[in-house]
Amino acid sequence: MKLYYKHTLVTLFLMINSNTLMAEDNKDVNNTIIPYKFYNSVIPVIGANPTYGTLYGIAASSGVTLGDPETTKMSNISASAIQTTKDQTMLLIKSVGYTDNNEWMFIEDGRLFFSSQDTYGLGTGETIDGTSQTDLSDDDAQSMDFDLLRFHLTLAKKIKPSLYIGGGYMYDEHKNIKDLEFDEKGTSSYHDYSIKHGFNLEKTTSSGVSLDLIYDTRNNIATPTKGMYAFASYKYLPEFLGSDQDSSSLWLEFRDYFNISKDDPRKLLTLWSYFNTVTSGETPYMDLPALGWDQFGRSGRGYTQGRFRGEDLFYTELELRMPLEISKNHPDRYGYTLFANVTSASDEDRNQDVLNDFGLGGGVGFRYLINKETKANLAIDLALAENGTSSFYLNMNEAF
Repeated sequence: MKLYYKHTLVTLFLMINSNTLMAEDNKDVNNTIIPYKFYNSVIPVIGANPTYGTLYGIAASSGVTLGDPETTKMSNISASAIQTTKDQTMLLIKSVGYTDNNEWMFIEDGRLFFSSQDTYGLGTGETIDGTSQTDLSDDDAQSMDFDLLRFHLTLAKKIKPSLYIGGGYMYDEHKNIKDLEFDEKGTSSYHDYSIKHGFNLEKTTSSGVSLDLIYDTRNNIATPTKGMYAFASYKYLPEFLGSDQDSSSLWLEFRDYFNISKDDPRKLLTLWSYFNTVTSGETPYMDLPALGWDQFGRSGRGYTQGRFRGEDLFYTELELRMPLEISKNHPDRYGYTLFANVTSASDEDRNQDVLNDFGLGGGVGFRYLINKETKANLAIDLALAENGTSSFYLNMNEAF
């Protein structure tokens, strides 16, 4: 725990100083936004979290308006290159954006991981030995090594103001999979599921297309202060497009931002919910709905990525966002958050249904505005899981 505090303080110092200079360079005359100009924030990353241990690298966030700033929302692109003490290398590039006059919307998620991750079996109910999922500790983790290549892209056309319809392509390949739990004990959740459902133990592929419906009235992607976001995506992943087996899934997501002060738009109560379910066929274990595997990996603060997994997964989170008035010269620069989340997952092989058992998490966060044009924030969160374990998260921009 002391190590987490140490690295968090170092990261905070480096991020604030590097991005204060970067924000000054990005200022334009009268603070106006120039079309097609990239407003960049580049930061060193030195931190720690339960998924990766101690991590270091570089991260960048860029805002650009691809049209008339009066009628076009700002697009956001983020990228990072990270190495960890758990011998993990991760390259990521993710974006959400709009073309001129918001006529087209795009959502992209690209990842290349040489990585590892602990898994804990399926569902949020009792494990096979009768222990509650939420009572499991790090000692109960089932470790896996793997390489991941991911590319997801959605392109949608505006059909009415703020309403888009479109399609996408998604590809997920896990290879060089090493099931360390099975190698050590002769049994693991990954091995049992993969054998029962007919998947290769060393490599899996999911490849397919999607039909997408999006409604978005948010005023800013990086740090919304008003608006609503809804996203429905039906994915079809057939063998003839490269998947190991035919399958389909459905993603339903909703976010809302409630202003609780007429005088200060930064005082918000925010809501994020999503439901992800396998609707037909067989899905590889590592591609099943799992906590923390949303586009930006921000769900489930308090738990390690992939902590809960199943054929169905429901997640919801409430967050209170408030200004922190500690500087008269920069009254808009600082803020804090209070958040709480709930997760539920199923395990069909053991007849455990979603919404029967839940995992709870919550915590407090600190925000520092690093780019006034894009509204990009440095986000540092301290979160607690239901079993009392704690962790730090260091990111750019809000969780949702």
